[in-house]
Amino acid sequence: MTSRALQIASLALLSIAGCGHPAVIAAAPTTPLVARATEPQDSSTKADLRLVPAEAYVRTYLQLFGGLDPVTAQTRARGGDGGALFDSWEDYLAALGFPDYRLDLPRATQTNGLMMAAFERLGTALCDRAVEHDLKGKTAVPVNERIIFAFDLPKGAAVDLAAFAPRFDVLHRTFLSYPASLAPTDRTRAFFDLYTATVARHAAKTAAKSRFTPAEDGWAVVCYGLVRHPEFHLY
Repeated sequence: MTSRALQIASLALLSIAGCGHPAVIAAAPTTPLVARATEPQDSSTKADLRLVPAEAYVRTYLQLFGGLDPVTAQTRARGGDGGALFDSWEDYLAALGFPDYRLDLPRATQTNGLMMAAFERLGTALCDRAVEHDLKGKTAVPVNERIIFAFDLPKGAAVDLAAFAPRFDVLHRTFLSYPASLAPTDRTRAFFDLYTATVARHAAKTAAKSRFTPAEDGWAVVCYGLVRHPEFHLY
């Protein structure tokens, strides 16, 4: 028999063997694996919090202002106060951490006193203008067209926690992007105390004159606290 014939015969035998019934393996009882060593799960923080890039901060700021372009947002932020509350973007860019290659100024990756002051000014301008636009317009602005305070104020400055909580949750979601009930501490209660203290202070007979009502002042201060919150600036 030639080698060619042997190869054909071998292939035929393999084909016949492959068509046979598969072998049946009897099931055997399983035994649990014995732990030989245990290690605790390491859930510690592996890196420090980092500052949100200046570009992301400005883009978010413009979006909160109603999706305006920088020039229009600057005009809106200045309002009728001129430069008393908001100067110009050119005055804030370096303070916010933008690099200036003309002056060989690198990008700022950590906060500093000047940056925190810029955050203060920008946050105050945003919240005050939002109160004026959303709550003090000559004609009532529909809730779905408001830029920050997308809720109706309760009648009267006295607000209990039950009325405050859902409105605060709207602001919390706007600035920090998650429900206030998921905050690591009782943040709603803390901001409610801030609101009531602010309303009481501005409603006192000895209080300085304000263009806002006590309730509007209270909500403006709540807005200040959220726009300056570490979770808004760090990740």
